Amino acid sequence: MKVAILQTDIEWGRPEENIRKAEQLMAQEPDADLYVLPEMWSTGFATEPEGIAEEEASSVALAWMKAKAKQLQCAICGSLAVHVGDSYRNRHYFVDGRKEVVAHYDKHHLFTYGHENDYYTPGDSHTVVDYEGFRFLLVTCYDLRFPMWSRYSEQHPYDAIICVANWPESRQNAWHILTRSRAIENQAYLIGCNRVGDDSYNHYRGCSAIISPIGKTLACCRPNVADTASYLLDLESLQHKRTKFKVLDERDNY
Repeated sequence: MKVAILQTDIEWGRPEENIRKAEQLMAQEPDADLYVLPEMWSTGFATEPEGIAEEEASSVALAWMKAKAKQLQCAICGSLAVHVGDSYRNRHYFVDGRKEVVAHYDKHHLFTYGHENDYYTPGDSHTVVDYEGFRFLLVTCYDLRFPMWSRYSEQHPYDAIICVANWPESRQNAWHILTRSRAIENQAYLIGCNRVGDDSYNHYRGCSAIISPIGKTLACCRPNVADTASYLLDLESLQHKRTKFKVLDERDNY
C-alpha cells in the first residue's frame, strides 16, 4: 500500500486555500492509496475555535475530503476543528473513498499547555481503521507523548499508527524521538504528518516521516518547506518481523 504524507504550510482560517495547497501536493503523488494531512490542516491550530471551526455537517474541508477520496478511489485522513452538537472537537477523520465510509477519532490528550482543553471536548475511545487489509490506529499530536494510550493490545490491535500534528520547532527533538519510540515499542509502522510554516504562536519545521517497526526512517519530507514523502507499506514484512521477534507477546498488561 502506498502512503503519501502531505506536509502543508497552513494558511490561518482559510479552508479553501488550504484545500488548494493539499491538491497541489497530492498531484505530486498521483497514485497513492492513502494521503495523510496534518492536524487541523484546513485552519491551523485554532485553540480558540469560535469563528474558525466549521460545523461538521456543513464543513467545506470534510466535504472536500469525501469528494476527493471518492474521485481518486483512495483514502484521505487528517484532523479538523469542528463544531458538533454543543461541543468543539479536534476530530481526526479517515475517509475511505473506495467504500465511501468515514471514520473518526477525537483527540484524547488535549494540549493543556496551549489551553486547547479550555475549548475542546476530549475523546474517550480509540479508533482503529481497517483499510485494504491494514489496520491503522489514529492519534493526534500531543497523544504521541502518552505511550499507554497508543499501546498495541488485544483490544486494539493494529499495523500502523497515523499521527497528525502541529508540532512546533521548539520541541522538534521530542517529535523525532517519540515517533521512533512509538514505532519500535509497538512493532508497527508510524506515519507522522506535521505542518510547516508559522502561526501567531510558533514556527513549524515539519520533519514529517514514515518510520519502520524497528525505528528506521523509510521516507521523510524536507524541513521548512511544503513537501511530500511516500512509501509502500509491506504487511507481509511486518507480520514476519512480529513472528520472528515476538516483543509484543511479552508486553506488560496494565
